[in-house]
Amino acid sequence: MRKVIIFIMTSLDGYFEGLNGDLSWHNVDAEFNKFAAEQLDAADVLLFGRKTYELMAGYWPSDQAVTDDPIIAGKMNSMPKIVFSTTLEKVKWNNTRLLKYNIAAELLKLKQQPGKDLLVLGSANLGTYLIEHKIIDEFRIMVNPVVLGVGTILFEGIKDQLKLKLLNTRTFRSGNVLHNYAPAGK
Repeated sequence: MRKVIIFIMTSLDGYFEGLNGDLSWHNVDAEFNKFAAEQLDAADVLLFGRKTYELMAGYWPSDQAVTDDPIIAGKMNSMPKIVFSTTLEKVKWNNTRLLKYNIAAELLKLKQQPGKDLLVLGSANLGTYLIEHKIIDEFRIMVNPVVLGVGTILFEGIKDQLKLKLLNTRTFRSGNVLHNYAPAGK
């Protein structure tokens, strides 16, 4: 069975975005890009909430993205993508489809189909929904060596405690630390 994996970057003080959605603090370098390419290669569908979809769709097809990071841009632009939103009317990014309703049921169906893993990139609000519906099989949380002091808290609004078990950690030369977790009991 395919796994639903969420990858999200956070500050040391637990914010996934800074004030007004600022992401300029993301600590990205060649080592991170190599990890990102490997992570994309292990999945065959990308999953987004509306806000992250709009950010990604606004950047990855751009000439700047293709020039700055042609490998990641090629993967992001060619992979199948699903955006979950009740407010979007249509999606324009290549190989993207929009799902408005029955998110949990649709993802459970996708998990049963053959293929590689399903990868949620960013999308903390979608992540909160998936946590509440017990759909996430693995959490990949990359802690950046920065304290923001203000922003949007990771997985804000979770109602019930979720116990996790540590699968592994990886320290990057940049100071980023990747923590991989699975829900306890999985």
